[in-house]
Amino acid sequence: MSGSGDDARAERLAAALRENLKRRKQQARGRQAEDRVAPAGGAADRSPAAGPGEPPRDGGD
Repeated sequence: MSGSGDDARAERLAAALRENLKRRKQQARGRQAEDRVAPAGGAADRSPAAGPGEPPRDGGD
């Protein structure tokens, strides 16, 4: 490759990496916001006896 081709490739790579980093940061911020809204993630709402496809049990048998 020529020098200008290498430079253009490096610029494209740098731009792609910057966009990837921005996207990952945005996803992480979204996950943090979800954690603040539902800190348990639904796992604490399930009875230990409830299977993966079963609805949460209310515990008031």
